[in-house]
Amino acid sequence: MSGEPSSDVLVHASQLTKRYRDLTAVDGVDFSVRRGETFGFLGPNGAGKSSLMRMIGCVSPVTGGTLRVLGADPARDGSRIRARLGVVPQEDNLDDEVTVRENLLIFGRYFGLPRRTARERAAELLEFAQLGDKAAESVQALSGGMKRRLTIARSMINSPEILLLDEPTTGLDPQARHVLWERLYQLKRQGVTQLLTTHYMDEAEQLCDRLVVMDHGKIVATGSPSALISRYTTREVLELRFAAGRAEAEQRVVGLAERVEQLPDRVLLYTEDGEATLSKVHGVGLSPVASLVRRATLEDVFLTLTGRTLVD
Repeated sequence: MSGEPSSDVLVHASQLTKRYRDLTAVDGVDFSVRRGETFGFLGPNGAGKSSLMRMIGCVSPVTGGTLRVLGADPARDGSRIRARLGVVPQEDNLDDEVTVRENLLIFGRYFGLPRRTARERAAELLEFAQLGDKAAESVQALSGGMKRRLTIARSMINSPEILLLDEPTTGLDPQARHVLWERLYQLKRQGVTQLLTTHYMDEAEQLCDRLVVMDHGKIVATGSPSALISRYTTREVLELRFAAGRAEAEQRVVGLAERVEQLPDRVLLYTEDGEATLSKVHGVGLSPVASLVRRATLEDVFLTLTGRTLVD
């Protein structure tokens, strides 16, 4: 990646590296994030996602390479960049001593917002987060999903140009995750550029326009979710579960699909036509106790690239 990024590129990294003594957390990565898009960093714990976010957020210095955020150098212009960012950390760090509304108002003061502006923004954001009826309550009374929505609302108090979300839905139940996805989609429609880290494949598919798959500090694939699936795996996957004699059965399915992946509890057959492949399985005399034909996902992409699952 060479040359100066265009004005439409809000984050630009070239051979970006982060080391902690003997550990290389981010190993010479290149990427650019365009204005208005949702860009994801997908990978297992320890892949380097959070280290990347800390450098972009101007709270961790770059070890090597080039990083530009909003056209500026974090090493020289960190405070100016941070004033234009919104940050949602992995762990909620809300103030339990004050009310839901006061969490927003206090945060607004950190950015020097006039009191009237802070009150107006707080009211708007409480409605956006569906927390208007909780405004006067203590943060301790909120559920995990509500706290996460409040953390996102708080990150928006300064009307940031870029929103950084580090594992935004970790620990939430499925319903709370979907509500949070709806809020993030609304922000995207408002033109807010979002960078997020996740190890949830469905989350990346739902939210990201483009993403990078990371492993051991390196980027192993880049593209839109659909492009990555098309490039690195087949259209469908046939999942088979066998009972007794599984080892023999697994040997007999080799060659029936473009690729066969043997997992501890099932066998995956990567194929363009799952039903046709299942007929082939039956044709060689095998009767799995369970079978499932599904479309390929980003998890399959990761298995293809690294040979292991996303969540360590």
